Amino acid sequence: MKGSVAYRSIQKRGLHIGLLPEMAAAVNPSTPISLDHDLGVLPEAGRRLTVAQYADHVDDLAARLWAAGVRPDERVVIYKTANADHWMLAAAISRIGGVVVNLSPALDATTVGVLLERVDQPTLLTDGAKLDVLADVPLADLTRRVITSAGERPGAIPLAGLAGSPRVKPVVRPIDEAAVITHTSGTTGIPKLVVHTPRTQGIRLVPQWRLLSLMRKKETVAINVPFVHSRMVAAMSLALLKEYPVLLMRETGPAEVAEQFVKHRPAFVEALPNSLMEWEELADDPRAPFGSVKVFSSTFDAIHPGTMSKLLHASDRRGALFFQIYGQSEVGPAVGRAYFRHSAHKANGRCVGWAMPKGAAKIRVVSRDGNPPSETNPGAIEVAWDGIAKTYFGEQERYDSNRKGQWWGTGDVGYRTRFGCLHMLDREIDMIPGVRSSLEIEDVVLSRLHELTELVVVQGPNSEPVPVICTVDDKPLDLDRWRAAVTAFPQLADPVQIPQAELPRTATLKVQRLALARRFEEQLQQQA
Repeated sequence: MKGSVAYRSIQKRGLHIGLLPEMAAAVNPSTPISLDHDLGVLPEAGRRLTVAQYADHVDDLAARLWAAGVRPDERVVIYKTANADHWMLAAAISRIGGVVVNLSPALDATTVGVLLERVDQPTLLTDGAKLDVLADVPLADLTRRVITSAGERPGAIPLAGLAGSPRVKPVVRPIDEAAVITHTSGTTGIPKLVVHTPRTQGIRLVPQWRLLSLMRKKETVAINVPFVHSRMVAAMSLALLKEYPVLLMRETGPAEVAEQFVKHRPAFVEALPNSLMEWEELADDPRAPFGSVKVFSSTFDAIHPGTMSKLLHASDRRGALFFQIYGQSEVGPAVGRAYFRHSAHKANGRCVGWAMPKGAAKIRVVSRDGNPPSETNPGAIEVAWDGIAKTYFGEQERYDSNRKGQWWGTGDVGYRTRFGCLHMLDREIDMIPGVRSSLEIEDVVLSRLHELTELVVVQGPNSEPVPVICTVDDKPLDLDRWRAAVTAFPQLADPVQIPQAELPRTATLKVQRLALARRFEEQLQQQA
């Protein structure tokens, strides 16, 4: 089987992640998968596998889960320590017809308890470390059974004890029924559970299949994104079907990343925007860890032009590019844009891209006040295509309130230029009176003050825009340099500096802006 044949099959029948490793092995059984850590569920497997071995491990784990009592249509929540075995276990659940519910290991026990209750008596697949975290959650009341991938606890079924269980035939879920459930970032409270079907997952591969076609050689793809995220499904699927060697990374620290990149020399790197910001310092590493990279890609959030420029200049590849995709869990990839070495530093960070080729999402910007959307009067950004998630699990009314026929409201505001570029200015919920775009201010100031590692403009207690900053090694900010950098933004309040470690973040490292704003409000109340 060729990768293109497998891809066409997915477009027709949907993406079933339980079948994907087997399909990829049929395309090329020797394609290597490397890890920067050991698998929790199979520590003896080592850090270098072939796709054929990977597929066999998935089949083995599917048999163990079946022996543990998991059956088709059953929802299985995976909440465990961050590890590449998360995706392997998700594929195993899918292989026996279960519905995968991915929960980030960054979620706290209270949030996990709420989501377990919403999912309604699922099986919980976890490990000893996370069971300790959930010690005060009434799992006996909220779950059907508890299975551990590593570590043993009273009342839980250890997968290790089910090794050698008889293999079972795969069960294929209906193309338009729930297959994988992920959650939103939770920047505004308890995350929403986003339901993906085989059809919606397969359709989302379309624009990215074309992007990977830019790579003519079978070079290594480095993936450093949360294993629980819907993006992981697409990233793994595309790389394996294209027969690219895969480097699956858990570690995000610059030192560890440099070591892996020097060793594996990836040509394609996918990572979170905040991780890429953290890795900027590696641009000056004499080992040139980014020297082999042809394509940098990020799909989670807008990224600052200065970061893209530094990374591209650290590549030795001719025609190196940074491809940014704007989207969200509910809609997948919506628009995209390529940035190049000679122009990335001059890019307008608010221009997130153009509609992608035929078969991808459609975009529109609609008025919020009856007047035509424009740069000075941004409208609501909406997306339409068959890749939109089916629903929010347990919150159908909430989902319906966000959907108008085929169009999905992203919650972002912006406008389109006469050339068709979509400019995303802010989340509607984060808009501040008197500020055109908080994100634009952040782009400009970060490009001027290289000592800043993060800048977030949030609404203060009196509706004033408050810049919250973090610096390299948490060194004190030079206020004279700050004032010179923000002369174009007189509406800004004085900056508030906090240690980088104190920034409240989501599982995908987005800053929780509302949490920061509440912090200032609470401080004001305490002073009153």
